[in-house]
Amino acid sequence: MEWQNAGAVLFDLDGVLTPTAEVHRRAWEQLFTGVLERLPEDVEADRSPYTDEDYFHHVDGRPRYEGVTAFLRSRGIDLPHGTPEDSPDEVTICGLGNRKNVLFNEILDAEGIEPYPGSVALLDDLERRGTPAAVVTSSRNGPHVLRTAGLAERFEVLVDGSVATEQGLAGKPEPDTFRYAADLLGVEPARCAVVEDAVSGVTAGARGDFGIVVGVDRGVGADTLRQAGADVVVTDLAELLPTAGPLS
Repeated sequence: MEWQNAGAVLFDLDGVLTPTAEVHRRAWEQLFTGVLERLPEDVEADRSPYTDEDYFHHVDGRPRYEGVTAFLRSRGIDLPHGTPEDSPDEVTICGLGNRKNVLFNEILDAEGIEPYPGSVALLDDLERRGTPAAVVTSSRNGPHVLRTAGLAERFEVLVDGSVATEQGLAGKPEPDTFRYAADLLGVEPARCAVVEDAVSGVTAGARGDFGIVVGVDRGVGADTLRQAGADVVVTDLAELLPTAGPLS
């Protein structure tokens, strides 16, 4: 399917519409740096510093608790899972995930967020053409981010981490949340475009047999996104505008 023929567009949020991926990276870095620094001396684990490579390989695009689990497993650290009601001070998978959410919101509230100009230009174009759009994000902070960025009224459908939990939907890299959003919009997946910057999200789009999967390279690498299943890769959503020329 050609991009221009999409009957609906399913956007990831962080790193696609807003630069909140950077806020997430900073919050994860603060969280895991503290975890590694506070490990008891008698615990055998890889204590090398947390890096952006850890973020892209283990965290980016995953539901929060899955990201915590994946990173800790990569370092040989085993913690009890706990429950979503755990305090952010508890040393459990859920407690650490909740602590990361506190850090994220502290940064977001202190600094605010502006959407990418190219993303706003594309949303304007879709609105002129009458193409429906949805946001599909693993984050439970979707409503907060959209309101802060002034984008909340732009979308007919929002499927975030809270909706996924309520509906029993598997998170990315499974395609369930994207398929649910397409269903809410009343558009067959084969006529939908998925726009993602995370490997897990691109993989979800490819697994879901959507009409086209657009990878947005915000640092993970164009080749990596193509290998994950992106049909085309751009560095800014303005490249998807009709006046931008052919895609590659």
